[in-house]
Amino acid sequence: MAGSPTVMPPHGTAEQHSGTNHMFALSALTTLFFMWGFITCLNDILIPYLKAMFSLNYTQAMLIQFCFFGAYFVVSLPAGKLVAKLGFQKGIVAGLLIAALGCALFYPAAALAQYSLFLGALFVLASGITILQVSANPFVSILGSPKTASSRLTMTQAFNSLGTTVAPAFGSMLILSAGVASQDGSEVQFSYLLLSAMLLVLALVFALIKLPSVEQQQAQNTVTSRFAILHHKHLSLGAIALFLYVGGEVAIGSFLINYIGLENIVGLEEAHAAHLIAYYWGGAMVGRFIGAAVMQKVNAANVLVFNALMGATLVLLAIFANGTLAMWSLLLVGLCNSIMFPTIFSLAINSLKSQTAQASGLLCLAIVGGAIVPLLQGMLADSIGLQASFILPLLCFVYIAYYGFAGTTPQKFKRFDIQPEKL
Repeated sequence: MAGSPTVMPPHGTAEQHSGTNHMFALSALTTLFFMWGFITCLNDILIPYLKAMFSLNYTQAMLIQFCFFGAYFVVSLPAGKLVAKLGFQKGIVAGLLIAALGCALFYPAAALAQYSLFLGALFVLASGITILQVSANPFVSILGSPKTASSRLTMTQAFNSLGTTVAPAFGSMLILSAGVASQDGSEVQFSYLLLSAMLLVLALVFALIKLPSVEQQQAQNTVTSRFAILHHKHLSLGAIALFLYVGGEVAIGSFLINYIGLENIVGLEEAHAAHLIAYYWGGAMVGRFIGAAVMQKVNAANVLVFNALMGATLVLLAIFANGTLAMWSLLLVGLCNSIMFPTIFSLAINSLKSQTAQASGLLCLAIVGGAIVPLLQGMLADSIGLQASFILPLLCFVYIAYYGFAGTTPQKFKRFDIQPEKL
């Protein structure tokens, strides 16, 4: 998916560990990126399934994303402290075990047919994934030369995108294949118990293998307010842009199956529509490679503006068009989403120097947009209709275009220039 929370960057040098150990460790870590991308994208399959099972309206169905992405906001900072205490490898094992527990909790939730239990299981699952991300991202960044850290993260993020691309086919086959009329929860029980078993196997593997030993840089205690750095204008506006980007991306993915199922669009059943979601997330994967090449020649802010305006245009078509044109317009938005998270993130922390790590932690809290924006769109869908509700993601793209055009220059707010030492 979009991105992931981080902790204070560790220190260490490539010379401390052999290249063989690096390759083995990176190969093992890529499985984690794949798994959390896979599990996160399964929410797009789970939403129409539980919506039909419990006869939910759109607002109630979007509580799935609210609980899942809300965990990022609640757990990311405590997870950082946990990983700082346990170390990266034990942090990974802890995250896998908690995620496995969350998947296992789907069994009693389905057996008791309680929607609230499903939401609780999702929160536990997402908490485990948050710990995984807090552990794995900085670990990848230091397994080798600092000069190639970005390329290593890009490579592992590609596996994350691969997970989001193949998950719809898995969900369609195991969860939605029986159709909405016969849903009793058994499909979810089997699928998530299978995922739980896979996560437990991974936890055992990571508990037994020997990964390179690295040190973590301890955060220094200061009296500076955590939010004092928001007086940097490009960081504050960037945090809003990141919030809206994650929210818009998740919202579109969450409603895609129901949107494709509308009679004036294509009218496909859920199981068939689920296969098409792969084009949305697959477009994001392909777009990352295209964007990485383009931004070698073109200013990143300009690329962000272009992608945001193209995304807004495609969503506009999805609102007012019908048939296959509307469907493909919305699916192709994934291609526009591709470069947004890393581009907004890098532009927002530009020129912050010693405050970069603190800014990164704050930006990662903006992932909570994935909890808020889909819920708001659900409310809109219930009041003005599903197709018209995409006005909300459209506005998200408009703001992102504004940020790329006018908000990325490093500067401070003039009238409200906060002095950190006074906070």
